[in-house]
Amino acid sequence: MNYIVTIMCVILFSGCATWGGIKKDTRDGAEWTKEKINQGASYVKDKTE
Repeated sequence: MNYIVTIMCVILFSGCATWGGIKKDTRDGAEWTKEKINQGASYVKDKTE
């Protein structure tokens, strides 16, 4: 039973961190430039190859 509670807490806290990141990204969206977007896309492309 303790394992289930621990796992649920970890899932809850990781979900909160993800949601916080999403809110920060959307709030900073006005500061995005083509260069920043291109750098992010290049990073993802390099990591997924």
